[in-house]
Amino acid sequence: MQERLQKIIARAGIASRRHAEELIRSGQVSVNGKVVTELGTKADAEKDKIVAAGREVRWEKQRKVYLLLHKPAEVVSSLADPEGRKTLRNLLRGFPERVYPVGNLEYAATGLVFLTNDGELAARMLKAWDALEQTYHVKIKGMLTRNDLEKYGQEIGVKMQTLRQPDASRGHAANYWYEVKMRGAQLERMRNVMFREHHPVEKVMRVGLGTLSIEGVPRGRYRLLEEKELGGLVASRKENRKEKRENRKRSKY
Repeated sequence: MQERLQKIIARAGIASRRHAEELIRSGQVSVNGKVVTELGTKADAEKDKIVAAGREVRWEKQRKVYLLLHKPAEVVSSLADPEGRKTLRNLLRGFPERVYPVGNLEYAATGLVFLTNDGELAARMLKAWDALEQTYHVKIKGMLTRNDLEKYGQEIGVKMQTLRQPDASRGHAANYWYEVKMRGAQLERMRNVMFREHHPVEKVMRVGLGTLSIEGVPRGRYRLLEEKELGGLVASRKENRKEKRENRKRSKY
C-alpha cells in the first residue's frame, strides 16, 4: 500500500514525522536507491527498499489493536495538548502500539474512550457517529419527576431514566444521577435545556459506546478489546435511515 514517506519512517521508529520531513528535505532518504527530496512522495513499505538517515526501514505488518480506556476528569481526550494539560498519552505509557482516540469526550467528563490504530474502522465510526448510541450517567442539580424525564427527554430527543442514587440521603434533598441514552451532539442540547429549567448538569460520565461498556475498568486504566466485541460500533445503513426519519419527525414539533 502506497503511503507518504514521512509516515512510513515515523512508524518504523527512525524519527518523528516532523523529523522525517526534515530528513527528506535534506536528501537523507532514498527509495530503491534513488534520493527523494519531495515531501509528497509515496512508497510501499512492504515492497520498496527505503533508507532514512543511513538506516533501512524494516517493514513489519502492524497488528490492529483496540482499546477501551476509562478517562478521568481533567484529561484531554487527545494525544497532545498545546496548553500542556494531561492527555491520554499519559495514561498509555508503556503501551507498544501507537493508537488514536475515535470521537471526543469533554475535558471535565469521565468515562469511556475508544482508541485504535485501525484507520478503516475509525473512519467508518466517525462517518456514522451521529447514529452510534452513547450512554451517559449525568448528575443534575435537584431532582426530576417522571413527567420531567418524559417531557425533557422528548424535547432533547434522548431516553432518560433515574439511577439508583449512590450518595443520596433518605429524607434529604440531593442532586440526582440519571442514565441518558443519546446520539451525536445531543449532550450540548441537554445542557442547554437543563440550564434553562434550573437543573444544570453538574457531572458527566460516558459508560457506554455502542455495545461497549466501561463496567469493570478502573478510572485511569484500559483494557484490550477483541475484534468480536466491535460489532456494535458501526451502525448499519438501515439504522442510519431510521435515525434520520426520527430526527425529522422531532424537528416538526
